[in-house]
Amino acid sequence: MITSQRKTGLIFFPAYDWEITPSHPERKERLLYTQDQVLEEGVLDIEGIQEFKAGLATERDIRRAHFCVPDVASRITPSHNVSAGGCIEAARLVLEGRVDNAFALVRPPGHHAMRVVHGARGFCNINIEAVMVEWIRRTHPSIRKIAIVDTDCHHGDGTQDVYWHDPNVLYISLHQDGRTLYPGSGFPDEFGGPLAPGMTLNVPLPPNTSDAGILHVMEHLIMPVLGEFNPDLIINSAGQDNHYSDPITNMSFTAGGYARLNEILSPDICVLEGGYSIEAALPYVNTGIILALAGVDYSYVREPDLDEDSIREDPRVIEYIKRLSDQLLALWKSRDSQVASRTGFADRSRNIYYDTDAISETQHETLRLCESCPGVFRIDSTASTGYHILGIHVPWSACPACRDQGFDWYHAKNDAYDGVYLQDMDTDEYLVTMR
Repeated sequence: MITSQRKTGLIFFPAYDWEITPSHPERKERLLYTQDQVLEEGVLDIEGIQEFKAGLATERDIRRAHFCVPDVASRITPSHNVSAGGCIEAARLVLEGRVDNAFALVRPPGHHAMRVVHGARGFCNINIEAVMVEWIRRTHPSIRKIAIVDTDCHHGDGTQDVYWHDPNVLYISLHQDGRTLYPGSGFPDEFGGPLAPGMTLNVPLPPNTSDAGILHVMEHLIMPVLGEFNPDLIINSAGQDNHYSDPITNMSFTAGGYARLNEILSPDICVLEGGYSIEAALPYVNTGIILALAGVDYSYVREPDLDEDSIREDPRVIEYIKRLSDQLLALWKSRDSQVASRTGFADRSRNIYYDTDAISETQHETLRLCESCPGVFRIDSTASTGYHILGIHVPWSACPACRDQGFDWYHAKNDAYDGVYLQDMDTDEYLVTMR
């Protein structure tokens, strides 16, 4: 019998009752083929690899990460509760020491869902990683610093948004260049908020990048950055649409490359995000990742149609990626010099489109630039659905002045808004006033 080097927990949730349309790329078959492959290969017969059941994320869990408009229940289905709950259960298994690492193979996905939620973006209603991260911080306060490494082919603009101002959550995304793929973001100058520069690090890669390019980024950029940040927990937002057979992207990663990436990264928790090559990629990629997490030989995991010569990058692409990695590492090392003055307020305005639900949103955000804490902020949001809301975020370890400012904003005369929402992270208090 094969024995794994590490205890690895698996959580499967195919979400039989949730799909955008029966033929949509994001449908239950994404995981059904993987389950079949795992059983056929005898992965669950390996001593040390064990399947567990998903739990349920509560409304309170979701409200730690989001301002759902008008409320949580109207923005999600029960499948979203289970998908986010599966992530929480994966974290629980690791943090309670029942396993060494865990892989939440769940859907619906989440990394395009931002802090404000008017509808679905990029197939995502709520951000399942963010819901998990906030559950971790609430229930395990000794976990101070968390790194999320997003390897989905699409930039995780939602996760970036949720943690834009957070100095204790490092969000790294390597993805196909946003000039060539949805959501059109994720560039090096998106580097974190005024008081958290460097806590967002984007690596836009040229189309057709294969194993050599992506693994170079892992070894020469991401691992040095993680070594310096020294997180208490590493999460892989494990999208698999970088695969050469994926129907909606243009990259050339392989199942073996994904397995090697996770061997290098050694994440505590993996969460499935995208990946839409249902038969040609997902069964092989997921099997490779599981074996790598468990410390079992994955060299035999290989796609039947793999022709490495046909997907190899042009040498000029590799040279470009090497230069980009060096530039981003230098940028990261200079992050302390980019912290804004800690007086007054900082503002930003954005237009956001919910492509899945065809909703347009306009946001204006105001951050208090604080000397003592990450800074309280407010988001004034108007959507084409007709809702105009104000969301106020009082951060973890908020100083008294920022706490007072947040509650002053909340209790001010706000008749212009349909709803005013407040997240108080330290007290786990979530207030809503609806007109």
